[in-house]
Amino acid sequence: GASLPSGREPADEQRRSRGLFRRKRGSTQAVSQVDLNVPETKVTNLDNGLRVASEDSGLITCTVSSASAQVAEESDDRTLKLGNNNNRKAIKYYAKAFSKDLPRAVEILADIIQNSTLGEAEIERERGVILREMQEVETNLQEVVFDYLHATAYQETPLGRTILGPTENIKTINRGDLVEYITTHYKGPRIVLAAAGGVSHNELIDLAKYHFGKLPARYSGETLLPCHFTGSEIRVRDDKMPLAHIAIAVEAVGWSHPDTIPLMVANTLIGNWDRSLGGGMNLSGKLAQMACQGNLCHSFQSFNTCYTDTGLWGLYMVCEPGTVSDMMRFTQLEWMSLCTSVTESEVNRAKNLLKTNMLLHLDGSTPICEDIGRQMLCYSRRIPLHELEARIDAIDATTIKDVCMKYIYNKAPAIAAVGPIEQLPDYNSIRGGMHWFRP
Repeated sequence: GASLPSGREPADEQRRSRGLFRRKRGSTQAVSQVDLNVPETKVTNLDNGLRVASEDSGLITCTVSSASAQVAEESDDRTLKLGNNNNRKAIKYYAKAFSKDLPRAVEILADIIQNSTLGEAEIERERGVILREMQEVETNLQEVVFDYLHATAYQETPLGRTILGPTENIKTINRGDLVEYITTHYKGPRIVLAAAGGVSHNELIDLAKYHFGKLPARYSGETLLPCHFTGSEIRVRDDKMPLAHIAIAVEAVGWSHPDTIPLMVANTLIGNWDRSLGGGMNLSGKLAQMACQGNLCHSFQSFNTCYTDTGLWGLYMVCEPGTVSDMMRFTQLEWMSLCTSVTESEVNRAKNLLKTNMLLHLDGSTPICEDIGRQMLCYSRRIPLHELEARIDAIDATTIKDVCMKYIYNKAPAIAAVGPIEQLPDYNSIRGGMHWFRP
Protein backbone atom coordinates (compact mmCIF):
# COMPACT_ATOMS: atom_id res chain seq x y z
CA GLY A 1 0.00 0.00 0.00
CA ALA A 2 1.00 3.62 -0.30
CA SER A 3 0.01 7.05 0.81
CA LEU A 4 -2.23 8.97 -1.52
CA PRO A 5 -1.13 12.49 -0.66
CA SER A 6 -3.26 15.53 -1.33
CA GLY A 7 -0.37 17.94 -1.49
CA ARG A 8 0.83 19.65 1.65
CA GLU A 9 -2.14 19.67 4.00
CA PRO A 10 -3.26 23.15 4.96
CA ALA A 11 -2.58 23.92 8.59
CA ASP A 12 -6.28 24.10 9.34
CA GLU A 13 -6.65 20.43 8.51
CA GLN A 14 -5.30 19.44 11.94
CA ARG A 15 -6.91 20.42 15.22
CA ARG A 16 -5.71 19.18 18.57
CA SER A 17 -8.01 18.30 21.43
CA ARG A 18 -6.80 17.56 24.93
CA GLY A 19 -8.22 15.83 27.93
CA LEU A 20 -11.93 15.48 27.21
CA PHE A 21 -12.15 11.83 26.25
CA ARG A 22 -10.79 10.16 29.36
CA ARG A 23 -11.10 6.56 30.43
CA LYS A 24 -13.23 5.58 33.30
CA ARG A 25 -10.19 4.01 34.84
CA GLY A 26 12.85 8.48 -4.33
CA SER A 27 12.80 7.47 -8.00
CA THR A 28 10.67 5.04 -10.14
CA GLN A 29 13.25 2.30 -9.66
CA ALA A 30 13.27 2.94 -5.94
CA VAL A 31 9.48 2.61 -5.86
CA SER A 32 9.63 -0.72 -7.68
CA GLN A 33 12.30 -2.09 -5.38
CA VAL A 34 10.47 -1.07 -2.23
CA ASP A 35 7.25 -2.56 -3.58
CA LEU A 36 8.79 -6.02 -3.39
CA ASN A 37 9.18 -5.64 0.37
CA VAL A 38 5.91 -3.93 1.28
CA PRO A 39 3.87 -6.12 3.63
CA GLU A 40 0.31 -6.93 2.63
CA THR A 41 -2.48 -4.82 4.08
CA LYS A 42 -4.98 -7.32 5.45
CA VAL A 43 -8.63 -6.30 5.81
CA THR A 44 -11.47 -8.02 7.68
CA ASN A 45 -15.07 -6.89 8.14
CA LEU A 46 -16.77 -7.70 11.45
CA ASP A 47 -20.42 -8.67 11.62
CA ASN A 48 -21.37 -5.17 12.82
CA GLY A 49 -19.70 -3.50 9.83
CA LEU A 50 -16.54 -2.34 11.62
CA ARG A 51 -13.49 -2.77 9.39
CA VAL A 52 -10.17 -4.10 10.71
CA ALA A 53 -7.08 -3.34 8.59
CA SER A 54 -3.41 -3.92 9.41
CA GLU A 55 0.11 -4.15 8.01
CA ASP A 56 2.64 -6.31 9.86
CA SER A 57 6.19 -5.09 9.28
CA GLY A 58 7.68 -6.99 12.23
CA LEU A 59 8.72 -3.93 14.25
CA ILE A 60 8.97 -4.01 18.04
CA THR A 61 6.48 -1.14 18.22
CA CYS A 62 3.05 -0.64 16.72
CA THR A 63 0.47 2.06 16.20
CA VAL A 64 -3.23 1.30 16.35
CA SER A 65 -5.84 3.81 15.32
CA SER A 66 -9.59 4.01 15.39
CA ALA A 67 -10.78 6.36 12.67
CA SER A 68 -14.43 7.41 13.08
CA ALA A 69 -10.51 10.61 15.48
CA GLN A 70 -3.34 13.45 18.17
CA VAL A 71 -3.96 14.92 22.13
CA ALA A 72 -0.27 14.70 22.92
CA GLU A 73 -1.03 12.94 26.13
CA GLU A 74 0.33 9.85 27.80
CA SER A 75 -1.61 7.19 29.61
CA ASP A 76 -0.80 6.09 33.13
CA ASP A 77 1.69 3.69 31.53
CA ARG A 78 4.52 5.76 30.04
CA THR A 79 5.21 3.00 27.48
CA LEU A 80 1.96 3.82 25.66
CA LYS A 81 1.23 7.16 24.01
CA LEU A 82 -2.33 8.24 23.21
CA GLY A 83 -3.51 10.88 20.81
CA ASN A 84 -6.36 12.12 18.68
CA ASN A 85 -7.00 14.63 15.94
CA ASN A 86 -9.96 15.76 13.94
CA ASN A 87 -10.28 17.56 10.65
CA ARG A 88 -12.97 18.24 8.08
CA LYS A 89 -12.79 14.60 7.00
CA ALA A 90 -12.70 12.36 10.08
CA ILE A 91 -12.08 11.94 13.79
CA LYS A 92 -9.08 9.77 14.69
CA TYR A 93 -7.86 8.23 17.94
CA TYR A 94 -4.52 6.45 18.11
CA ALA A 95 -2.22 4.65 20.51
CA LYS A 96 1.49 3.96 19.96
CA ALA A 97 3.02 1.15 22.02
CA PHE A 98 5.36 -1.82 22.07
CA SER A 99 3.96 -4.70 20.02
CA LYS A 100 3.49 -6.81 23.13
CA ASP A 101 1.16 -4.12 24.48
CA LEU A 102 -1.22 -4.22 21.48
CA PRO A 103 -4.08 -5.74 23.58
CA ARG A 104 -3.84 -2.92 26.09
CA ALA A 105 -3.68 -0.29 23.35
CA VAL A 106 -6.86 -1.59 21.71
CA GLU A 107 -8.58 -1.86 25.09
CA ILE A 108 -7.80 1.76 25.91
CA LEU A 109 -8.99 3.00 22.49
CA ALA A 110 -12.21 1.05 22.87
CA ASP A 111 -12.68 2.43 26.39
CA ILE A 112 -12.14 6.00 25.19
CA ILE A 113 -14.61 5.65 22.33
CA GLN A 114 -17.33 3.75 24.16
CA ASN A 115 -16.97 4.56 27.85
CA SER A 116 -15.74 8.12 28.19
CA THR A 117 -17.09 9.73 31.34
CA LEU A 118 -17.54 13.16 29.73
CA GLY A 119 -17.58 14.68 33.19
CA GLU A 120 -18.80 18.22 33.67
CA ALA A 121 -15.44 19.36 35.09
CA GLU A 122 -13.63 17.87 32.10
CA ILE A 123 -16.03 19.51 29.66
CA GLU A 124 -15.51 22.90 31.30
CA ARG A 125 -11.74 22.45 31.22
CA GLU A 126 -11.84 21.46 27.56
CA ARG A 127 -14.15 24.35 26.76
CA GLY A 128 -11.47 26.71 28.04
CA VAL A 129 -8.77 24.88 26.06
CA ILE A 130 -10.72 25.18 22.81
CA LEU A 131 -11.51 28.87 23.36
CA ARG A 132 -7.80 29.54 23.92
CA GLU A 133 -7.01 27.45 20.85
CA MET A 134 -9.38 29.59 18.81
CA GLN A 135 -7.34 32.63 19.84
CA GLU A 136 -4.17 30.81 18.75
CA VAL A 137 -5.73 29.97 15.39
CA GLU A 138 -6.52 33.63 14.81
CA THR A 139 -2.80 34.41 15.02
CA ASN A 140 -1.92 31.67 12.50
CA LEU A 141 -2.63 33.45 9.24
CA GLN A 142 -2.38 30.35 7.11
CA GLU A 143 -5.14 28.73 9.14
CA VAL A 144 -7.20 31.90 8.98
CA VAL A 145 -6.85 32.10 5.19
CA PHE A 146 -7.80 28.45 4.68
CA ASP A 147 -10.84 28.86 6.91
CA TYR A 148 -11.87 31.87 4.82
CA LEU A 149 -11.19 29.92 1.63
CA HIS A 150 -13.52 27.12 2.70
CA ALA A 151 -16.10 29.62 3.91
CA THR A 152 -16.33 31.32 0.52
CA ALA A 153 -15.79 28.26 -1.70
CA TYR A 154 -18.39 26.16 0.14
CA GLN A 155 -20.71 28.85 1.43
CA GLU A 156 -23.96 27.62 2.97
CA THR A 157 -22.64 24.03 3.10
CA PRO A 158 -21.01 21.98 5.93
CA LEU A 159 -17.52 22.27 4.38
CA GLY A 160 -17.74 26.03 4.75
CA ARG A 161 -17.69 25.74 8.53
CA THR A 162 -14.52 25.92 10.61
CA ILE A 163 -13.34 22.80 12.44
CA LEU A 164 -13.58 24.36 15.88
CA GLY A 165 -16.95 25.90 15.14
CA PRO A 166 -18.55 29.16 16.28
CA THR A 167 -17.59 30.57 19.67
CA GLU A 168 -21.22 30.46 20.77
CA ASN A 169 -21.39 26.70 20.17
CA ILE A 170 -18.26 26.09 22.21
CA LYS A 171 -19.62 28.17 25.07
CA THR A 172 -22.97 26.38 25.16
CA ILE A 173 -22.23 22.74 24.25
CA ASN A 174 -23.05 20.34 27.08
CA ARG A 175 -22.74 16.70 28.04
CA GLY A 176 -26.06 15.83 26.44
CA ASP A 177 -24.89 17.19 23.08
CA LEU A 178 -21.74 15.07 23.25
CA VAL A 179 -23.58 11.91 24.26
CA GLU A 180 -26.08 12.40 21.46
CA TYR A 181 -23.29 12.85 18.92
CA ILE A 182 -21.45 9.72 20.06
CA THR A 183 -24.53 7.52 20.19
CA THR A 184 -25.65 8.76 16.77
CA HIS A 185 -22.39 8.50 14.86
CA TYR A 186 -20.11 5.97 16.58
CA LYS A 187 -21.47 2.91 14.76
CA GLY A 188 -19.71 -0.15 13.36
CA PRO A 189 -19.96 0.71 9.64
CA ARG A 190 -18.50 4.18 10.27
CA ILE A 191 -15.36 3.00 12.10
CA VAL A 192 -12.05 1.54 10.91
CA LEU A 193 -9.62 -0.07 13.35
CA ALA A 194 -6.20 0.21 11.69
CA ALA A 195 -2.78 -0.93 12.89
CA ALA A 196 0.79 -0.96 11.59
CA GLY A 197 4.19 -2.06 12.84
CA GLY A 198 4.61 -5.30 14.76
CA VAL A 199 1.02 -6.45 14.74
CA SER A 200 -0.72 -9.78 14.11
CA HIS A 201 -3.86 -9.35 12.04
CA ASN A 202 -5.55 -12.37 13.60
CA GLU A 203 -4.84 -11.03 17.07
CA LEU A 204 -6.20 -7.63 16.03
CA ILE A 205 -9.40 -9.25 14.75
CA ASP A 206 -9.92 -11.06 18.07
CA LEU A 207 -9.31 -7.84 20.00
CA ALA A 208 -11.70 -5.92 17.74
CA LYS A 209 -14.44 -8.48 18.20
CA TYR A 210 -14.01 -8.44 21.98
CA HIS A 211 -13.78 -4.68 22.44
CA PHE A 212 -15.82 -3.30 19.53
CA GLY A 213 -18.15 -6.17 18.68
CA LYS A 214 -21.10 -4.67 20.57
CA LEU A 215 -21.13 -1.43 18.61
CA PRO A 216 -24.41 -1.06 16.68
CA ALA A 217 -24.38 -2.25 13.10
CA ARG A 218 -26.89 0.27 11.78
CA TYR A 219 -26.34 3.96 11.19
CA SER A 220 -29.39 6.17 10.86
CA GLY A 221 -27.73 9.55 11.18
CA GLU A 222 -28.03 12.50 8.84
CA THR A 223 -27.10 12.24 5.18
CA LEU A 224 -25.04 15.28 4.24
CA LEU A 225 -26.04 17.10 1.09
CA PRO A 226 -23.42 17.64 -1.65
CA CYS A 227 -21.13 20.57 -0.87
CA HIS A 228 -21.45 22.85 -3.87
CA PHE A 229 -18.49 25.03 -4.86
CA THR A 230 -19.00 28.74 -5.52
CA GLY A 231 -16.47 30.90 -7.34
CA SER A 232 -16.20 33.86 -4.99
CA GLU A 233 -13.86 35.72 -2.66
CA ILE A 234 -13.27 36.98 0.87
CA ARG A 235 -10.89 39.91 1.41
CA VAL A 236 -9.79 41.22 4.80
CA ARG A 237 -7.55 44.22 4.17
CA ASP A 238 -5.19 45.24 6.96
CA ASP A 239 -2.39 47.55 5.85
CA LYS A 240 -0.73 47.32 9.27
CA MET A 241 0.28 43.74 8.56
CA PRO A 242 3.73 43.29 6.99
CA LEU A 243 2.79 40.55 4.51
CA ALA A 244 -0.20 39.54 2.42
CA HIS A 245 -1.51 35.98 2.81
CA ILE A 246 -3.56 34.79 -0.17
CA ALA A 247 -5.09 31.50 -1.31
CA ILE A 248 -6.66 30.87 -4.70
CA ALA A 249 -8.32 27.59 -5.64
CA VAL A 250 -10.59 25.96 -8.19
CA GLU A 251 -12.95 23.11 -7.52
CA ALA A 252 -11.26 19.74 -7.91
CA VAL A 253 -12.60 16.23 -7.27
CA GLY A 254 -13.29 13.82 -4.45
CA TRP A 255 -11.06 11.00 -3.20
CA SER A 256 -12.23 8.25 -5.52
CA HIS A 257 -12.58 10.24 -8.75
CA PRO A 258 -10.33 9.00 -11.59
CA ASP A 259 -8.99 12.52 -12.14
CA THR A 260 -7.52 12.61 -8.61
CA ILE A 261 -4.13 11.20 -9.66
CA PRO A 262 -3.60 13.57 -12.64
CA LEU A 263 -4.51 16.50 -10.38
CA MET A 264 -1.92 15.30 -7.86
CA VAL A 265 0.71 15.28 -10.59
CA ALA A 266 -0.38 18.77 -11.66
CA ASN A 267 -0.15 19.87 -8.02
CA THR A 268 3.39 18.47 -7.85
CA LEU A 269 4.29 20.31 -11.07
CA ILE A 270 3.51 23.65 -9.37
CA GLY A 271 5.27 22.56 -6.17
CA ASN A 272 6.30 24.55 -3.10
CA TRP A 273 8.99 27.13 -2.38
CA ASP A 274 10.19 29.51 0.29
CA ARG A 275 13.13 31.89 0.52
CA SER A 276 15.14 29.61 2.79
CA LEU A 277 15.44 27.08 -0.06
CA GLY A 278 17.50 29.29 -2.36
CA GLY A 279 18.30 27.45 -5.57
CA GLY A 280 17.78 30.17 -8.16
CA MET A 281 17.73 28.84 -11.73
CA ASN A 282 18.57 25.34 -10.44
CA LEU A 283 15.03 25.02 -9.07
CA SER A 284 12.97 22.49 -11.03
CA GLY A 285 9.62 24.28 -10.96
CA LYS A 286 8.99 27.25 -13.23
CA LEU A 287 6.97 29.16 -10.66
CA ALA A 288 9.71 28.62 -8.07
CA GLN A 289 12.29 29.98 -10.51
CA MET A 290 10.19 33.06 -11.21
CA ALA A 291 9.41 33.62 -7.54
CA CYS A 292 13.08 33.36 -6.63
CA GLN A 293 14.49 35.48 -9.45
CA GLY A 294 11.78 38.13 -9.32
CA ASN A 295 11.58 38.25 -5.52
CA LEU A 296 7.83 37.75 -5.96
CA CYS A 297 6.99 36.20 -2.60
CA HIS A 298 8.33 34.91 0.70
CA SER A 299 6.80 31.47 0.09
CA PHE A 300 4.13 29.57 -1.77
CA GLN A 301 2.70 26.09 -1.56
CA SER A 302 0.39 24.26 -3.91
CA PHE A 303 -2.36 22.10 -2.46
CA ASN A 304 -4.86 19.50 -3.59
CA THR A 305 -7.31 18.77 -0.80
CA CYS A 306 -9.88 16.04 -1.43
CA TYR A 307 -13.22 15.44 0.27
CA THR A 308 -15.98 12.94 -0.52
CA ASP A 309 -17.52 14.59 -3.57
CA THR A 310 -15.41 17.69 -4.14
CA GLY A 311 -11.96 19.17 -3.54
CA LEU A 312 -9.83 22.29 -3.66
CA TRP A 313 -6.84 22.58 -6.02
CA GLY A 314 -4.85 25.75 -5.66
CA LEU A 315 -2.00 27.79 -4.26
CA TYR A 316 -1.29 29.62 -1.00
CA MET A 317 1.18 32.51 -1.16
CA VAL A 318 2.81 34.94 1.28
CA CYS A 319 3.92 38.18 -0.41
CA GLU A 320 5.21 41.68 0.18
CA PRO A 321 2.45 44.23 -0.52
CA GLY A 322 4.15 45.45 -3.70
CA THR A 323 4.53 42.01 -5.32
CA VAL A 324 1.01 40.67 -4.79
CA SER A 325 -0.21 41.52 -8.29
CA ASP A 326 2.86 40.06 -10.05
CA MET A 327 2.79 36.85 -7.98
CA MET A 328 -0.88 36.30 -8.80
CA ARG A 329 -0.24 36.94 -12.49
CA PHE A 330 2.67 34.50 -12.70
CA THR A 331 0.70 31.90 -10.76
CA GLN A 332 -2.14 32.07 -13.24
CA LEU A 333 0.23 32.04 -16.21
CA GLU A 334 1.78 28.86 -14.86
CA TRP A 335 -1.69 27.36 -14.39
CA MET A 336 -2.49 28.19 -18.02
CA SER A 337 0.78 26.54 -19.05
CA LEU A 338 -0.42 23.33 -17.39
CA CYS A 339 -3.57 23.54 -19.50
CA THR A 340 -1.89 24.19 -22.84
CA SER A 341 1.86 23.65 -23.06
CA VAL A 342 3.25 21.44 -20.29
CA THR A 343 6.00 19.14 -21.60
CA GLU A 344 6.60 15.41 -21.21
CA SER A 345 9.87 16.01 -19.37
CA GLU A 346 8.14 18.28 -16.84
CA VAL A 347 5.41 15.70 -16.29
CA ASN A 348 7.91 12.87 -15.86
CA ARG A 349 9.82 14.86 -13.27
CA ALA A 350 6.63 15.52 -11.33
CA LYS A 351 5.58 11.86 -11.53
CA ASN A 352 8.89 10.69 -10.08
CA LEU A 353 8.77 13.35 -7.37
CA LEU A 354 5.21 12.37 -6.43
CA LYS A 355 6.20 8.72 -6.07
CA THR A 356 9.26 9.65 -4.02
CA ASN A 357 7.18 11.84 -1.71
CA MET A 358 4.74 8.99 -1.15
CA LEU A 359 7.55 6.71 -0.01
CA LEU A 360 9.07 9.38 2.23
CA HIS A 361 5.67 9.91 3.85
CA LEU A 362 5.40 6.27 4.92
CA ASP A 363 8.23 6.44 7.46
CA GLY A 364 7.28 4.57 10.62
CA SER A 365 4.26 2.79 12.00
CA THR A 366 2.26 5.93 12.85
CA PRO A 367 2.06 7.49 9.34
CA ILE A 368 1.47 4.03 7.84
CA CYS A 369 -1.35 3.38 10.30
CA GLU A 370 -2.86 6.77 9.51
CA ASP A 371 -2.58 6.05 5.80
CA ILE A 372 -4.34 2.70 6.19
CA GLY A 373 -7.20 4.25 8.15
CA ARG A 374 -7.60 7.17 5.75
CA GLN A 375 -7.62 4.98 2.64
CA MET A 376 -10.09 2.55 4.20
CA LEU A 377 -12.46 5.43 4.95
CA CYS A 378 -11.93 6.99 1.50
CA TYR A 379 -11.81 3.95 -0.78
CA SER A 380 -12.90 1.03 1.46
CA ARG A 381 -9.54 -0.54 0.60
CA ARG A 382 -5.85 0.31 0.67
CA ILE A 383 -4.53 0.88 -2.82
CA PRO A 384 -1.41 -1.29 -3.38
CA LEU A 385 1.76 0.57 -4.22
CA HIS A 386 2.17 -1.17 -7.58
CA GLU A 387 -1.35 -0.15 -8.60
CA LEU A 388 -0.80 3.45 -7.59
CA GLU A 389 2.56 3.48 -9.40
CA ALA A 390 0.91 2.15 -12.55
CA ARG A 391 -1.80 4.83 -12.38
CA ILE A 392 0.83 7.54 -12.04
CA ASP A 393 2.98 6.07 -14.83
CA ALA A 394 -0.03 6.08 -17.19
CA ILE A 395 -0.20 9.87 -17.02
CA ASP A 396 1.46 11.90 -19.77
CA ALA A 397 1.48 15.54 -20.84
CA THR A 398 -1.74 15.09 -22.79
CA THR A 399 -3.47 13.75 -19.67
CA ILE A 400 -2.33 16.76 -17.63
CA LYS A 401 -3.44 19.24 -20.28
CA ASP A 402 -6.84 17.57 -20.64
CA VAL A 403 -7.48 17.41 -16.89
CA CYS A 404 -6.26 20.96 -16.24
CA MET A 405 -8.40 22.30 -19.08
CA LYS A 406 -11.33 20.53 -17.43
CA TYR A 407 -10.83 21.90 -13.90
CA ILE A 408 -8.69 25.06 -14.19
CA TYR A 409 -9.01 26.75 -17.57
CA ASN A 410 -11.67 29.46 -17.61
CA LYS A 411 -13.06 28.41 -14.22
CA ALA A 412 -14.24 30.83 -11.54
CA PRO A 413 -11.84 30.49 -8.59
CA ALA A 414 -12.38 30.92 -4.88
CA ILE A 415 -10.05 33.49 -3.29
CA ALA A 416 -9.24 34.33 0.32
CA ALA A 417 -6.87 37.22 1.08
CA VAL A 418 -5.73 38.80 4.35
CA GLY A 419 -3.34 41.67 5.01
CA PRO A 420 -2.00 44.56 2.88
CA ILE A 421 -3.82 43.49 -0.29
CA GLU A 422 -4.51 46.85 -1.93
CA GLN A 423 -2.59 45.77 -5.04
CA LEU A 424 -4.37 42.42 -5.38
CA PRO A 425 -6.32 42.66 -8.66
CA ASP A 426 -10.09 42.77 -8.38
CA TYR A 427 -12.02 39.52 -8.72
CA ASN A 428 -13.05 40.07 -12.33
CA SER A 429 -9.42 40.65 -13.35
CA ILE A 430 -8.32 37.47 -11.61
CA ARG A 431 -11.25 35.63 -13.17
CA GLY A 432 -10.09 36.92 -16.56
CA GLY A 433 -6.63 35.54 -15.85
CA MET A 434 -8.04 32.01 -15.86
CA HIS A 435 -7.51 31.95 -19.63
CA TRP A 436 -4.84 33.34 -21.93
CA PHE A 437 -6.74 36.49 -22.95
CA ARG A 438 -6.25 38.79 -20.02
CA PRO A 439 -8.52 41.88 -19.95
